[in-house]
Parts: sequence; C-alpha cells; structure tokens
Amino acid sequence: MAIKISTYDDSHLPGLEALWKQCLPDDPLWEAADGAQSASRSQSTIRLVAIDAGEVIGSVIAGYDGHRGWLYALTVLPAYRFDHVATTLVIEAEKKLREIGCTKINLQIRGSNARAQQFYRALGYATEDRISMGKRLEVG
Repeated sequence: MAIKISTYDDSHLPGLEALWKQCLPDDPLWEAADGAQSASRSQSTIRLVAIDAGEVIGSVIAGYDGHRGWLYALTVLPAYRFDHVATTLVIEAEKKLREIGCTKINLQIRGSNARAQQFYRALGYATEDRISMGKRLEVG
C-alpha cells in the first residue's frame, strides 16, 4: 500500500465528494461543497487528501484565522481506518498550520462520537469547556 498525502486540487473533487457522502452521511452535502469551494478562495485553508491507487481514501480540511487553527471534516474510508491514514492526515495538517504561525488548534466533534474523542485524545487533544453555536447564512 503506497498511500500519498497531497494538497487538494480540483481533480480530486469527485473523489472527495464520494468520500464525504460515504463517511459523513449525517452531514448535509452543502457542507462538503462549501468546504471544497471556500478552501480554494482562502490562503489560510489547508486541504489535504490521502490517495491510494489514484483513489481519494481520506481527507482533512484545516484553517487558520490568525488566532486559532481549526480541523474540519477528517474522513477516511472504512477499509483504511486502521492503517494510520487519519493520524497521518492530522499530523500533516498540524505541520502545515504550524508553518503559517498557528500555535493552537481547535476542532469540534459530536458528543456522541466516542471513537473520534478517543482518536483525538491519543493525538494529544483535550476536551475544553466550550459551548459550540452556529448559524447557517443563506446566500442570495
């Protein structure tokens, strides 16, 4: 298995959308489209894909607002979940965030996702006392 981590380009979009549909079925597809499009407009957004035999098997989006870094939408196909693909994607995203001056990374996961909590704790992330709020802004 020769998995390659690379920066996203537009040729990865079909594979990325298929990955997100399979791995993030509870998330609205607009989040996938917004993530792919907004990342291409921002120089402080890092989009990485894991590729095996030409197929997108994993991805992560990371952003930096000048104050804090964020990890978004870490996904890996189920067949690759115990091959350290997710760990490699997170480590590479952390490296790239550090390179642009980021000193702290935040992320959000669903409270019910115990496996994700365990995964991130193993990578040194800790639960912080925060309340997450959001609002979807309709365009047009």
